[in-house]
Amino acid sequence: MADHQDFRSQVLLRGEQTGGASALVEITVPPRWDGPPLHHHAFAEAWYVLEGELTFQIAGERRVVGAGGFAHVEGDVEHTLANPGDEPAHYLLTITPAGFETYFDR
Repeated sequence: MADHQDFRSQVLLRGEQTGGASALVEITVPPRWDGPPLHHHAFAEAWYVLEGELTFQIAGERRVVGAGGFAHVEGDVEHTLANPGDEPAHYLLTITPAGFETYFDR
């Protein structure tokens, strides 16, 4: 589990458990978290918000997703996410295909 300034993550499912097909990471981000810069990569991501709200920018479209909501981005599509609210946000991140989950081991 990583813990950097109230950012917490735990890899729940690793690529080696799925033949490289997917991975699942549970993440909590602090209030007023700026998130990563706008970026893209070859793998797809899907976020399921458990608690709080996250603001996503996906392919130029901005949307807010609250608890019980879902967002998805295909590979090579520009995106970012943030938690501009006053409460932590807690979510599940699915990575397809697997590989990026190793980032959260640092």
